[in-house]
Amino acid sequence: MKPTDISDPAYFHKVVDCQWACPAHTPVPEYIRLIAAGRYSDAYMINWKSNVFPGILGRTCDRPCEPACRRGRVEKEPVAICRLKRVTADYKDDVTPLMPKPAAQKNGKRIACIGAGPASLTVARDLAPLGYEVTVFDQDPKAGGFMRTQIPKFRLPETVIDEEVGYVLDLGVKFRHQKIDSLKSIMSKGYDAVFVGTGAPRGRDLDCPGRKEAAANIHIGIDWLASVSFGHIDKIGKRVVVLGGGNTAMDCCRSSRRLGGEDVKVVVRSGFDEMKASPWEKEDAMHEGIPILNYLVPKEFTHDNGKLTGVVFEKVKAVRDEKGRRDLVPTGEPDMLIECDDVLMAVGQENSFPWIEKDVGIAFDRWGMPKVDPVTFESTAKGVFFGGDSAFGPKNIITAVAHGHEAAVSIDMMLNGQDIRQRPSPLTNLVSQKMGIHEWSYDNGVALDTRYKVPLEDAEIALKDIRTEVELGFDVKLAFAEAQRCLNCDAETVFTDKLCIECDACVDICPMDCITFTENGEEGDLRMRLNAPAHDTSQDLYVSGELKTKRIMVKDEDLCLHCGLCAERCPTGAWDMQKFYLEMTHAGAACRSKA
Repeated sequence: MKPTDISDPAYFHKVVDCQWACPAHTPVPEYIRLIAAGRYSDAYMINWKSNVFPGILGRTCDRPCEPACRRGRVEKEPVAICRLKRVTADYKDDVTPLMPKPAAQKNGKRIACIGAGPASLTVARDLAPLGYEVTVFDQDPKAGGFMRTQIPKFRLPETVIDEEVGYVLDLGVKFRHQKIDSLKSIMSKGYDAVFVGTGAPRGRDLDCPGRKEAAANIHIGIDWLASVSFGHIDKIGKRVVVLGGGNTAMDCCRSSRRLGGEDVKVVVRSGFDEMKASPWEKEDAMHEGIPILNYLVPKEFTHDNGKLTGVVFEKVKAVRDEKGRRDLVPTGEPDMLIECDDVLMAVGQENSFPWIEKDVGIAFDRWGMPKVDPVTFESTAKGVFFGGDSAFGPKNIITAVAHGHEAAVSIDMMLNGQDIRQRPSPLTNLVSQKMGIHEWSYDNGVALDTRYKVPLEDAEIALKDIRTEVELGFDVKLAFAEAQRCLNCDAETVFTDKLCIECDACVDICPMDCITFTENGEEGDLRMRLNAPAHDTSQDLYVSGELKTKRIMVKDEDLCLHCGLCAERCPTGAWDMQKFYLEMTHAGAACRSKA
């Protein structure tokens, strides 16, 4: 194998697994260290620059960072990264002075953002301080999109939405409460670029016998949640069946419990482990006494002269063919009738673009989705960009934010005459953490604590009011303890082969057997000859140049705990701990070429 090029920004970025897994690439270890130091405002601003909505995401994020967390490789539970993000929002000071100021002078370019969800607000946040005149349109009276309309207030208080949406609007962004029913009309108004961030606004329906007759008590989940959010609905029947296995279904069932549902059941066609809902969302629902019934396919809505009486389900089982593809087949058992007063359907969401005329130059695929460049986020109509759920289907808030950042880069480059396919490199820094022979500027002790639980409101209190927040969040003491569980994966072990005397002291002291001195070879062979065979090929090997004995040093990045013991033990300083910091380049001068 060739020696590892650690000057490549992607190498150490990938080693910081949590940041690599985050769609917005938030510098997770950096803000967690600041939490441990009690610097909550600084930690908040690191988040805000990257993911725009720390308080919102600290309560609602799908947490792609946590399954990637290195802590999960040495014990069962990863660091509670998401809930620590909330800590930055809960304990920060007034951060208004730290926010960018509205542009003192406009640059003459006008941008229209259709939809006021996280993707559009991110575009506005990135472009407004640069002097662009950004107008955000939405059919709802307040900005926020599905963060405001579809996430229940017991998970996300309205005050948090108001605050963080307000930070964006305060940058000089114009918000217009207006439903857009014609893209052509927007394009005719002379905007220099248009961004479409309208989400996936249509919930899927089920065409089962009895659907039309019992329609009065059969509701589309996302529409029902929006009606609850705006106060149009404040009660539901005592017996409720929720169809679907995603996070929307979990929000529907938990909301039902708070609006009068005494017997609420979630019914899913797949197995429990195959449900799309996040594991913690399922846990929260079951914690509130809501059973989840699996492998049941809705067959018929029963009714008495139009009044819903129940749902008939066919029992199925999962069968896989010779290629491993799963199919649900009937078990042959008798159908099951579940009696109910209301049904909430949360069986998926899809985009709806009746307001985009066929002659504006936007091509759609066979599923009715716009053809969007996955790098630039531009559609087939020049100057019209898409992001969030409206671009590639339903995802989550943090993905929408990432799309918004990239679309803003494209818009800024396009309007400055740049090639938008030439994406800017991230900003990186690699600095030694050495303070003395055995002293480091970061806490390199590995805490043995298991993951701390987030305190919850008493269920009896929480279920009485749909606006009572269930999760209370970490207090300062718990936040510090949880922050200490972070393994500081951005403190990288950097090896200088010219200084190595091959004494094997680092091999002896390594608690994970992740360092090996051996003859070079092909990667597949080399991985099997390490002190601990490296089976996970998704993580790279750190390979040195040739040493004096013609051997090489190989470190398995997948196993390393970043404890720094190799650097402490090394008598020549061949090993050093260097903090790697990566920050994505957003719209602005840094994303434009100097040519």
